[in-house]
Formats: sequence, structure tokens, C-alpha cells
Amino acid sequence: MKNKIEDLRNHLFATLEDLRDKDKPMDIPRAKAVVDVAQVIVDSARVECEFLKVMDGRVAGTGFIPEGEVLPGTPARPRLIRGRSQA
Repeated sequence: MKNKIEDLRNHLFATLEDLRDKDKPMDIPRAKAVVDVAQVIVDSARVECEFLKVMDGRVAGTGFIPEGEVLPGTPARPRLIRGRSQA
């Protein structure tokens, strides 16, 4: 997949930087449009996370949220991969 959650973050931070540009700030309606689209993407990612929880490792993600990464401080959780239990 071409676009990842990191790309969304980068676009949102670029929008914030453009809004703060004193010489040529981004116009507010355009910034609001960016935020509206970003919110839809975030909502769909939230649904993807819930789906993956419900499926408990029985399906792969879409690639928008990187697979196999564990956040620091998150306890390891066994999951099924190709019919085997993996930690």
C-alpha cells in the first residue's frame, strides 16, 4: 500500500506549518478541508483496528497501519500466523 499512517501525520504537520507561515499562510477553508479528509481516514483506521481486534489475528491488515509492530510498553500477545501460534 502506498499511503501509510506516517504519511497522514506528515501531511497534517505540513498543513500546520503552512497555517503558521507568516508570509503566505494556508487559507482556513483549505486547512479545514484537509482536517475533514484526515478525520475520515483516522475514523477508517479506528474501524480497521477494531476489526483486527475482533478477528484476533485471523486476518492481515490493509497496510495502512504497519503490521507486526509492538508499541513500547505493550505486552506481547500470541497470535495465529499461517496456522501456528506465534508470540
